[in-house]
Amino acid sequence: MAKDYFQSFLLILADKRFYLFFQAYMFGKYIIFVVLKQPNKMTFEIVPILQKMKELYEKPANFNRFKEYLQLLIGGSDNDLETPIGGFNPMAKAHILEKLNELIALDAEQIAQDTLLEINQLQSEDGIQYKVFLNLSDDLKGGWTNHYTSDYDSKFKINGIFRRKFCTPILWTSESYSSASIRNRVAEYVYRSIYWTKKPNPKTLKEHLEQEIFVANCVKDKDIPREFDSKVAKDFYLTHQDSDNYNLIFNFFYGDRASESLGFATFGTEENMTGFEYARVLIR
Repeated sequence: MAKDYFQSFLLILADKRFYLFFQAYMFGKYIIFVVLKQPNKMTFEIVPILQKMKELYEKPANFNRFKEYLQLLIGGSDNDLETPIGGFNPMAKAHILEKLNELIALDAEQIAQDTLLEINQLQSEDGIQYKVFLNLSDDLKGGWTNHYTSDYDSKFKINGIFRRKFCTPILWTSESYSSASIRNRVAEYVYRSIYWTKKPNPKTLKEHLEQEIFVANCVKDKDIPREFDSKVAKDFYLTHQDSDNYNLIFNFFYGDRASESLGFATFGTEENMTGFEYARVLIR
């Protein structure tokens, strides 16, 4: 009976050259699949930027460096965006050079390109091309960037980047890097761009979670905390799935600690039991 349990979520069927979108409706033990629309074909190409940013950060942190940053950002455009490096803090301190050197030593952009080649094999050869720029955001010692709000914006408020056919995977100065973590991060951001071809601009909690279920299903990162209580997350989601309240949605994905640090309302979401983890639970 429908009264027993109802939940809608997004499933993806991947097959060599295409993706099909389904809406799955669960009524008790029965699941009804409704075919939605197939996304536009897209291909992705890495644009090297890390060496240029290293050269920029090797210069004194003064107004001249800031002007060079703006020139790189805008380029020859008429006050538009030519090189999407908004995730970089132009006045970051010396520690960002250390993290850039780590990424360059790992050959992060080649790892990214290899990842894109794998994803491109699932796309049409004559698809719309998107340019991918790795961004290194300073959440350690810079006042320019708040980790939580910047992370949210980079995943859910990407209209300006998306319509310019850019994709900007974010790496953080606070984290350690590996080939696997870089590969996963790049894939996550690329699949969000693919998702946006048919379902852009999420508004409600349901729309936010559907996007992240799509991403989790494509990337298959199943590193879920052992103590994760999916019932708490599910109850929260089912109660608030139609809400478009920013504070509530933010709390669901980032937890009370993040909300409190920004003066936002809290709803009892623990840091290791957030919506991102719940999305991965749903695709297991």
